[in-house]
Formats: sequence, C-alpha cells, structure tokens
Amino acid sequence: MKKNDLILGILIMVVWGLNFSVIKLGVNEIDPLLLTALRFTLATLPAIFFVKKPDVSWWYLIVYGWLFAIGIWGMATWSIQAGLSAGMASVLLQMNVVFGLFLGCFLLKEPLPLNKVIGSGIALAGLLLSLTVTDGSVTQLGLMLILFAAISWSLASITVKKAGTKQVFAFSLWAMAFAPIPLFLIVYFQSGSDAFVQLSTQFNERIIFSVLFQAYPVTLLGYWIWNRLLVTYPLTTVAPLTLLVPIFGLLGGVLFYQEEVGIIKLVASLCVISGILIGFANVRKLKKI
Repeated sequence: MKKNDLILGILIMVVWGLNFSVIKLGVNEIDPLLLTALRFTLATLPAIFFVKKPDVSWWYLIVYGWLFAIGIWGMATWSIQAGLSAGMASVLLQMNVVFGLFLGCFLLKEPLPLNKVIGSGIALAGLLLSLTVTDGSVTQLGLMLILFAAISWSLASITVKKAGTKQVFAFSLWAMAFAPIPLFLIVYFQSGSDAFVQLSTQFNERIIFSVLFQAYPVTLLGYWIWNRLLVTYPLTTVAPLTLLVPIFGLLGGVLFYQEEVGIIKLVASLCVISGILIGFANVRKLKKI
C-alpha cells in the first residue's frame, strides 16, 4: 500500500475509533435513535443529489440501508446509551467479523479455513470474558444491543455481495436515504412527540458536534476513503486496518470519559482483536515463510 494511502487509512481508523466517544457525547443529551436519524439525514442530504443511483434493485438499497443505519448504528448508539462504555462498544462491534464468517459459510457456502475457526474461537472467548467485567462498563442490555449491531453488520455485508455492485459509495449513500424516516417513526412510537418537541430546547453545541462529526468525517468522508482503498487494494491488505478501530475506541474512552481498562477488560479486548487478526492471516503466505 502506498504511504499516503496508508496514512489516510490510519486517520480514518482514528476517526472511526473516536466516533464511539462522540456518540456517547450525543446520547448523553438526546434519544439515541433520534441522534442516529439526524446523523443519516445530514449524511444523505444534500449529497444524494450529486451522486447517481447505482444500477441495483431498490430492494437491495432498502435492506442495506435499514441494516446499516438502524441495525448497526441505531443499535450501537443505543447500546452506549444503555450503559455500554464507548471503548467496549468499539471492541465488541468487531464481533461482526466472526458472525460474518459463519453466516458467509452457511448462507453463501464460503469456505471456512482452520485459521478463521481458531481466530473466531479466540474472539468468542474474549466476548465471554467481557461478560465477567464488573466495573459497570458492560451492561446486559448494552451487550445485547451491540451484538445485534454486529450481526446486522454481517448481514449488511452479505447484502452488498448479493447486490453485486461496484459502485460501493453510491450504493451506501442511496441506501442510507431509506433510514431516517423509519428511525424517526421508531422514536415517535417509543416516546411520542415529546422527543421531537424537547429537541428544540435540548439542542446545544454538544449535540450539534456529535451529529456533524458522525455525518461528515465518519460517514461521508470515512466511507468514501475506505471504499476507494477497497477498490485499489486487495481486501486482505485493507481489512486488517479495521483492527485499529477498537484500539482508538478504547483510548477515546480513557481520554474523554476516564473509562477504566482493568486486566479482565484488557484481556477480553486483546482476545477479540487477536482472534480477528488470526482470521485475517494469509495461511498460504505463512506456510512459505
């Protein structure tokens, strides 16, 4: 990978990692699903008017949009509001790689090499170990929501493969356009009109920063650069960069919220990250060394 592209890739991982702390900043003020709806409203408008619709079925766009915006980020944002720390949310969301391996095997009949099975086992051990964390940074509801988000991420990836599109950025942008209205409706059915009425009085610089950061650096800029890297380089070269996300996620939690990183949480995080890294390893190249 070229030096400039590598630097860009690392910077995006920093942004994506710190995003979990920025999400926490927002959910401390307003409803998590309302925050997510505002994020994707700004991410799609007005950008969608400048990007041509990809040549795929509308159903793929709708399904991916709901999985990506509601399933992944709606639930991940809610998990932080439900008591899961920003750092642990960034780590446990990486379980999408493990779920994706098994879903790909059963739904797409993809091979499941031994290194991926071993890596998945180590990552799952980290997940189970995280259940024993007692410092208040892992809650039952928060854990359930973040795992739902991880499964949604795996299903979203399968949707992209089924769609067979090469216009990944346009696909993501147009798909996200279907997310805000369902999110607003969910908020309405959960909280009534009060959530929207109170928003006018709750709106402050922290909410504005959280929404703008998530909409532009994280979503539009982040996924534009990420998709460009995916098109330019092999997946095995680019994908391991995502292992930096939980590292910066944990650092963000420590720096901005003084989240404790005890020995159990540290070992659990290392198990998840190292397990995924083993799954990414190129076995053929290792045998030649």
